[in-house]
Amino acid sequence: MKAIVVKSFGGPENLEPIEHPKPAPGPGQVLVAVESAGVGLADALLRQGFLPDVAPGFTPGLEMAGKVAEVGEGVDEAWLNSRVFAMVAEGIKSGCYAEFVAVDVDQLVPLPPTISSAEAVSLGVNVLAAEFVIRRAQIRLGEQVLVRGAGGGIGVMLVQLAARRGAIVTASTSSPERAERLLKLGASHAVDRAGAPLSGAAPERYDVILDTVAGPDLLTFSGKLNNNGRVVLAGVAGGLPPAELATALLDRRSLSFSLVSLDAVDLPERLSALREIFALVARGELTPIIHEVLDLERAADAHSKLEAGGVFGKIVLEVAR
Repeated sequence: MKAIVVKSFGGPENLEPIEHPKPAPGPGQVLVAVESAGVGLADALLRQGFLPDVAPGFTPGLEMAGKVAEVGEGVDEAWLNSRVFAMVAEGIKSGCYAEFVAVDVDQLVPLPPTISSAEAVSLGVNVLAAEFVIRRAQIRLGEQVLVRGAGGGIGVMLVQLAARRGAIVTASTSSPERAERLLKLGASHAVDRAGAPLSGAAPERYDVILDTVAGPDLLTFSGKLNNNGRVVLAGVAGGLPPAELATALLDRRSLSFSLVSLDAVDLPERLSALREIFALVARGELTPIIHEVLDLERAADAHSKLEAGGVFGKIVLEVAR
């Protein structure tokens, strides 16, 4: 089968297409014929060697969707030919940038017939991260919510989910064109990365900041929080928060700061949330955002595009059959 491996740590050019033996499903597993795989920041970090105890030669990819081709011992044959989504818990060892992936049956989420494989992976990890950020923030009806990095894979989901909960959403993004798209997804206002309005007036203060960027500007934006304001961090695309943020949080305004990681969410809770989210999408209440679909063998191009910026939503790799 075709697969992509990280031949050595470094840039996107280190993603190499190879021929690899097709895996066999073990007990309690199924073999999925992959149709689509998601491309995310975590894949790029793995490729660069930023995580410990990972050696080159692995196949990246933490999420995929496709059709069950084989079942292992102890697995109900009713799963055969089912369309499914899965996050591979040990993606660094047996990732999803491949034609086939063996995965534990208890990691599968059935796909509604109206959701394509590409749409499923455009949601996947991103929408799960967004959902648990929203839950942590405990957003209330009418609160002013700022989403930083609103055009990214997690950001476009945060905008939609926060708006569904009755928040007045301000989307922070890089251009008027992206701002227009975010307004159509449910944002009420849009600002640039420095906080200047991109479409009409924007709030001067916020109750909640949902942040996928962090970096030095988080300190500036935290100064715009109302008393009892909350910052929930879901990513550090712009670098780590500055050390001075700790002092700002102690500024006698009862501010709170928290970080959400899907690694801290139990598998059954993740799967339950995904089933609920897929149902929302099937009813037309949430929109998957696909930036571009590329062939599996163009994984290096996908990573280059991701790291160049300008991606709106999610890049998806497609397995041609």
